[in-house]
Amino acid sequence: MPIFEYVCGECKHRFELLVYGSTQAACPKCQATKLEKQISGFGVGGTDGWVLPGNGGGSCGSCGDPRGPGSCSTN
Repeated sequence: MPIFEYVCGECKHRFELLVYGSTQAACPKCQATKLEKQISGFGVGGTDGWVLPGNGGGSCGSCGDPRGPGSCSTN
């Protein structure tokens, strides 16, 4: 259930909406369905320092040292 950000093409109202499956989004202010999807600030952020499962996140599995498993100083 992603949250999308929109601008209404009719009244220019900006809003966020939780979208379920194939639900047609509508402006909560004027009920228009002519919407322009915006780039979400949340979805644009960087991932520096994030450790994702299965990416060789260090010997302890959580430090994310780019030198690989066994390189972190917490050993």
